[in-house]
Parts: sequence; C-alpha cells; structure tokens
Amino acid sequence: MSISFHDLRHTGQSLAAATGASLVDLKQRLGHSSTAAAQRYMHAVEGRDSQIAAALSDMALHGDATKLPRRL
Repeated sequence: MSISFHDLRHTGQSLAAATGASLVDLKQRLGHSSTAAAQRYMHAVEGRDSQIAAALSDMALHGDATKLPRRL
C-alpha cells in the first residue's frame, strides 16, 4: 500500500475539521472556491456530539451566545 500526497492532504484537512475548522477555514487552507469541495473533509467525529451538547448547555446557562468559545 502506498500513500500519496493527496492522501496526506485529505488526512490533514480531515484532522483540521475535527479540531473545529469551519468550511471557510478549510476552503482557504486548500484554495477551494466551492463549499462543496471543502465539505468532503467534514466527517462525523466520535465524541463531538457531547461537545456540542455541552456548549449548548453553557449557552443556556449564560443566556448569551457571546460566552461560548469560538472553537469546540
């Protein structure tokens, strides 16, 4: 099995998406002009649902979306 540059590029973008990079971030990192191209890197990440739920709970407690962290 060989690994290509494209494989490394895809893995890097998928990991960036897993850390919270937005579609705009991913588009800029690879120079994509379309959102559809960047969306292929947005995979479901195990445990992400609980992070989102915790952020929503924080927002409900504070009653202010500005209290939320920029990235989860």
